[in-house]
Amino acid sequence: MRRLWVGLGLLALLFGMIVLWVRDRSSANPATVVASSLQSLHEQNRLSAFAARFVTMVSSSQGQFGLSAEKTLIMPAMVRYEIDLAKLNQDDLRWDAANRILRITLPPIEISSPEFDLAAAKEYKAGSILLTLTDAERVLDQANRIKAQADVLTQARAEPMLRLARDAHARALTRSFAMPLAAAGIEAKVEVETKK
Repeated sequence: MRRLWVGLGLLALLFGMIVLWVRDRSSANPATVVASSLQSLHEQNRLSAFAARFVTMVSSSQGQFGLSAEKTLIMPAMVRYEIDLAKLNQDDLRWDAANRILRITLPPIEISSPEFDLAAAKEYKAGSILLTLTDAERVLDQANRIKAQADVLTQARAEPMLRLARDAHARALTRSFAMPLAAAGIEAKVEVETKK
């Protein structure tokens, strides 16, 4: 969460600098302001305007020599939703001069690898004989790690979560372009959509 606030703070600082630069230019026009904003975004590289915390519960079992063992893992994880700003190019920005609207199409949302909170993990196991005498525990741990990663990513890719992420990024990018336009005295509306 701290990384998210730091990223948003850096974004605000970058656009504050653009505002000051634009204010000093007497011949500012929408194309100039938008090009400067786009350049600043490219320098920032990635935007992470949304993060979510999920909890996964997975189980794996194994049987050998007539014995069985099972391990269940419950663990929270954080996932960040990002946009690669390097993929945002001039073709994704359309200025409608008649209606004074800047229309922006953002690249698709990218989901980071889950960051698991190992300190908050809980584990339950059954079948201590098999777990003690064989490598079943290692095999079950590995299976649970793979299942946990897949489960968190499935939760993160659910449409309601992606919609929240797209909305958060659209709001952040709307401000990123609207602030410099307003600072330059250009009355404009910014509309943002994200590719799915």
